[in-house]
Amino acid sequence: MKQQIDCTLIDRLASLLVAAIVLGGLGCAEDPVSPSTPALAAVAVAAPLAFSTVSAGGSHTCGLAADGRVYCWGDNEFGQLGDGTRTNHSSPKAVSGTLRFVQVSAGAYHTCAVTADNRAYCWGNIENGRLGTTVGDGLTPAVAGGRRFVRVRAGTYHTCAVNPYNVAFCWGKKAFGELGGGENYITPVRVAGGLSFRSVIAGGGFTCGVTTGNKGYCWGYNLDGAVGDGTRINRNKPTAVAGGLSFKSVVAGGGLIADAQGTEVDETHACGLTTDNLAYCWGQGSNGQLGDGTTTGSRVRPVRVVGGLHFGQVIAGYYLSCGVTTTKVAYCWGRGDSGQRGDGSTTYGRSSPTKVAGGLLFAGVSAGPVGSHTCGITTGNKIYCWGDNAFGQLGDGTTTRRLSPVKVAGQS
Repeated sequence: MKQQIDCTLIDRLASLLVAAIVLGGLGCAEDPVSPSTPALAAVAVAAPLAFSTVSAGGSHTCGLAADGRVYCWGDNEFGQLGDGTRTNHSSPKAVSGTLRFVQVSAGAYHTCAVTADNRAYCWGNIENGRLGTTVGDGLTPAVAGGRRFVRVRAGTYHTCAVNPYNVAFCWGKKAFGELGGGENYITPVRVAGGLSFRSVIAGGGFTCGVTTGNKGYCWGYNLDGAVGDGTRINRNKPTAVAGGLSFKSVVAGGGLIADAQGTEVDETHACGLTTDNLAYCWGQGSNGQLGDGTTTGSRVRPVRVVGGLHFGQVIAGYYLSCGVTTTKVAYCWGRGDSGQRGDGSTTYGRSSPTKVAGGLLFAGVSAGPVGSHTCGITTGNKIYCWGDNAFGQLGDGTTTRRLSPVKVAGQS
């Protein structure tokens, strides 16, 4: 009896299954978009983006995904998003092509990145040779010269990089000596002086770097004291930062050359992180960007950032500085009229570190050489941005200004 019941049930279930498959294949006559495949077919869902680093540029931002793809968002006037168009995007858009990268840097109007085999690629505004090639805007042209680099940094009108042997190269516009020797270069040229650099940062009209011996050097525009050598004389080659400090990193801040001849720039400053995790800044401080508790004039030598904090990272942006403490808390100081400090206010300037709102723990922060937004990546590998959002550079799917961190779209 039991065997007979089981067989009957099996027969009925089989009939129902056949009917479901037939009906699913026919679809619904009244529904022009009904599926022509079985109704139980799987639907593909895009996996959430997972990022490892973020780089804020002028009015665009780029992030390096865990799979080596670069995604960019925001202003795309010059093709700096690398998707082959000039269309702005308010959420992450993959850089076109099949290249995979290990590092990315968003500049004022261009972007550069390095592949796993140490090839540098740049895209965006091609003027002044900042892409390191004569190829047009849009995709991901390789930097000319066949050199290999481990790190690249895009500035306002120039770009710098370090090769696997700690030799620094720069290319682009030379208005004040920011290339470290010679004239304008379309292809990378070695920085003068024979120093071994761990990193170099292209800023606004000047450049800074730190050697393998933990010494800070800057060169280029110096009328605000941003070279940090105790003078206001422009420098054509690397010049030691005064004070004898030992640095883990030295970062050139932003600035925008005001005229076609390059005779003046915005206020410039630099910041450095010492080997004992203390932050120092120098240069122009009228917006509080030096973090020394004042907004009076400029400093031609490093001054310590007030507050007694110990930092694991410090950066210099456009009239703004930020840092992440050794306990992973983000602080910013300087200009904040667009919310770029992330402290929930639009107070114009703050001359001491102010905690970024939201209670997030950050692995790093980034601010561009021009522009008014800031981004950070949390210890959980989520990118958040804040500040100006006119071009969608915060990546949250809107163009609404944010005074505190907002998560970039497409992440879990």
